[in-house]
Amino acid sequence: MKINGLPADERPVEKCLFGGPGVLSNAELLALVIHAGTPERSALALAEELLGKLDGGLRGLAAASPQELMETKGIGKVKACSLAACAELGRRLSRPDTANGYVIKGADDVASLLMEEMRYERKEHFKCVLLDTKGRVITVENVSTGDLSTTPVHPREVFSPAVRKSAASVICVHNHPSGDPRPSGEDIATTERLIQAGSLLGIRVLDHVVIGDGRYASMLNEGYL
Repeated sequence: MKINGLPADERPVEKCLFGGPGVLSNAELLALVIHAGTPERSALALAEELLGKLDGGLRGLAAASPQELMETKGIGKVKACSLAACAELGRRLSRPDTANGYVIKGADDVASLLMEEMRYERKEHFKCVLLDTKGRVITVENVSTGDLSTTPVHPREVFSPAVRKSAASVICVHNHPSGDPRPSGEDIATTERLIQAGSLLGIRVLDHVVIGDGRYASMLNEGYL
């Protein structure tokens, strides 16, 4: 059924106008982003099909690429990019503003900074949080992206931006697509290599935080540093 064929109080636009977006279901919210359906199917039907295909439903939207979204018939380039843009806006809204001198005092702060950005990634991403002498975030550097279970990291890739931006210390962060944040043997060995390289440059590696699905592990807190 076309959305225009629904009673007025059941149409996503009217429901949003009178009750606010909080009253809408996930499918109705996505239908507003999709905006228009096809001659055969409404935007709401497309949204429901898309949610059914995504791994984890709405959570899967955060990890899906525009190309993957376009695999659903009726989702073209514009719709796919609009959906991907909404997911990215959600990630950015959840991220603290580093421009305002966000201070890292411990692993909880690192998780607050990067959890929502990294927890749904399907590949391993290795990032480096650069800090000044007062523990304030200078920037977050994307160091490397690997496969489904590992990402290669060379000390040069970690410390080159740290040297360029005069960082006093760094915190390494990477995700485990499995959702289990427990450090692997390779994680521990990589951390040891980075600590040694950082000591030669006078840049401390304060911690290595592993992001899982809503959980994290701090190698500092677990005694590996």
